[in-house]
Amino acid sequence: MTAVMTLEARYKDVLTRVDGAARTSGRTGADIMVVAVSKYAGLDEIRELLRLGHQDFGESRALQLEQRAALVDEMLNRRHAMPDVADRQGLPIAFPDHVRWHMIGHLQRNKVKKVAPVSRLIHTVDSLRLVEELQNYAMKRDEDIDVLVQVNCSGEEQKHGCPVAAAGALCEQIDLTGNLRVRGMMTMAADTQDENEVRSCFRRCAELFEEIGKLGLCDGRFNILSMGMSGDFEAAIECGANVVRVGSAIFGGHLPEDHTEQPDDD
Repeated sequence: MTAVMTLEARYKDVLTRVDGAARTSGRTGADIMVVAVSKYAGLDEIRELLRLGHQDFGESRALQLEQRAALVDEMLNRRHAMPDVADRQGLPIAFPDHVRWHMIGHLQRNKVKKVAPVSRLIHTVDSLRLVEELQNYAMKRDEDIDVLVQVNCSGEEQKHGCPVAAAGALCEQIDLTGNLRVRGMMTMAADTQDENEVRSCFRRCAELFEEIGKLGLCDGRFNILSMGMSGDFEAAIECGANVVRVGSAIFGGHLPEDHTEQPDDD
């Protein structure tokens, strides 16, 4: 009987696989940001990943992102009040100073007020109307918001994301706003078991990312390519991703927590 892996073992396995895929593309695991998709994880599992020093977490629903950001902040504040705490083996616990939250799900305009205050990066900007809503929010507070443009590189009707042909123009429009910083692009692979088709989608996005990057947007900081989830993150990295969104491979099970296409029905 195959032994059940612990969360720590799964996490370390993901990091090892990330490093292997990165080396295939001439990089190392240190060049890749792993966003742990915690949508279906419990708070104890999030706490365990924090104990291991992980800092980047992603949520696809606005209300859950808002609530979890508050709970985790409280958790970290309590932990920092006890800096000398060690685990059961006597080893120091490597809790990070803070968590970087990523909004990876489809963002409705009426949820901007929930998401913007707690998000380090919004991965799913795909329309001018959403850009306007985010800009209005940020302008009123004299704040900057980092965003990625989500592109539908697979062409599937059920997927969110702007068309490939419109991506450059949308990035340029965001760059003209006063408070939004377009940091790069995000895509999801085609919903298929055909690895060639998956890689084709990732390569299409990587080529588009490189092309748009030559425009010099965001003062040269257009440098984030978010591609790949639990089932395909290695292929995504090999095709050029430097951010991957991994849920079930870390937290276990075969749940759809990675899938950012689920409706935001908070």
